[in-house]
Amino acid sequence: MANYPTPHIDATPDDFAPTVLMPGDPLRAGFIADNFLQNAKLVNNVRGIQGYTGFYEGCRVSVMASGMGMPSIGIYSYELFNFFGVDNIMRIGSAGAISEKIRVRDIVIGMGACTNSDYASQYHLPGSFAPICSYGMLKVCTETASEMGLRYHVGNLLSSDTFYNDVEGLPEAFIPSKAWGKMGVMAIEMEAAALYMNAARAGKNALAICTVSDHLITGEETTAEERRSSFTDMMELALKTAKKLEK
Repeated sequence: MANYPTPHIDATPDDFAPTVLMPGDPLRAGFIADNFLQNAKLVNNVRGIQGYTGFYEGCRVSVMASGMGMPSIGIYSYELFNFFGVDNIMRIGSAGAISEKIRVRDIVIGMGACTNSDYASQYHLPGSFAPICSYGMLKVCTETASEMGLRYHVGNLLSSDTFYNDVEGLPEAFIPSKAWGKMGVMAIEMEAAALYMNAARAGKNALAICTVSDHLITGEETTAEERRSSFTDMMELALKTAKKLEK
């Protein structure tokens, strides 16, 4: 019996390309489809989570929003990997820098994803799990970023379950961003760890590519509109990576 359509994706496996780009914002998915894909077709719009499939320089590729947070990307990536035959998912989103070496609008690529989430408990492992990306995707992506002359950084992200932290009264050394920063974590976002765990469990591939939208140390930030439409270097990097993965 077919596992599709699901409660969250009203499509069939044929509607998706082997590689799916996943921005958090549904409007960003629409922006990519309108500005980078040829013959883009809307293949999902359940709950306003827009998914499109089209062609980038002759390569068939899909883009579908993930929503915000690990539970949301956990649902969509699980279904894409396990029910719709997708092989590769690239998260393309925004992140808040917690390293003085990183600037606003730099690209951060998550080799690993630390987390304060309990997402891994479902696997009943006799220890902790270190969520990491797929090396093949990382290698293609970094080579492409270098070819494009982009300013990028590779390392650990923090996938946080909380956007607003109740830190009142904590000593400065224990403020979450500073605590993770001292361990070399580059930036905070909210999805990569769950994506990496789902990919590992399904035997599939995943990578998180984020543009730094704000800086938790300097206070510099971008607007929501800028995040939706101006992070085009990241979008092109992901699309070029998808194209190379299909060769």
